Amino acid sequence: MLFDTHVHLNDEQFADDIEEVIARAKAEGVEYMVVVGFDRKTITKALEIVEEYDFIYASVGWHPVDAIDMTEEDLEWLEEIAAHPKVVALGEMGLDYHWDKSPKDIQKEVFRKQIKLAKKLKMPIIIHNRDATQDIVQILQEENAKEVGGIMHCFSGSAETAKRCLELNFYISLGGPVTFKNAKTPKEVADQVPIDRLLIETDCPYLAPHPYRGKRNEPAYVRLVAEQIAEIKGIDFEEVAHVTTANAKKVFGID
Repeated sequence: MLFDTHVHLNDEQFADDIEEVIARAKAEGVEYMVVVGFDRKTITKALEIVEEYDFIYASVGWHPVDAIDMTEEDLEWLEEIAAHPKVVALGEMGLDYHWDKSPKDIQKEVFRKQIKLAKKLKMPIIIHNRDATQDIVQILQEENAKEVGGIMHCFSGSAETAKRCLELNFYISLGGPVTFKNAKTPKEVADQVPIDRLLIETDCPYLAPHPYRGKRNEPAYVRLVAEQIAEIKGIDFEEVAHVTTANAKKVFGID
């Protein structure tokens, strides 16, 4: 049993074959997924998907790249949408300093607003971080995000940074990059983070694991992430599958 904690089946790349993609995932033992919406369009599509598939849940938030577009009405809408019985987290939210569409101060403001909303709703948060680790950790501390905790999605930081995130009540989620041959840092993180604080994901259609690197990623490939973690930790694949699934259910409050 596998739990892909971060998919974008609401992406247009899956518009023509979503049923086949989901069937392949099921055949590989993927029993649960969380489809992540990050603006009005992708959130609306995520909710359509979760209403059709009983084993797929949703997370809703506002992506930092598009922070400049977010209005107070959008924030109120997020709060309304979060009441949907299959919405299990808020996000992805955070900071992204790679792209320059949204100024850093606006990204930070939108990030803080979403953390406050998560605390109000008592929901975990999913963090998007690109080239902004120090500021993200600082904001999580200042906003006392530890109160709700959540997931460091597609974690790309060091083992030392992972330790700081664990102390803030966040789980570390690893995806395709942990399978890349020269990915020294993600492998160190997989080795050093306790199994009971690890999650697995694909972030599909992005970041496909080896040997599919550069191709469209899909939930079935989360098995390759679990197999790599098992190899790094020197434990059975079944243990990684079982524990990471239990971890995900705990974070998301899924019975």
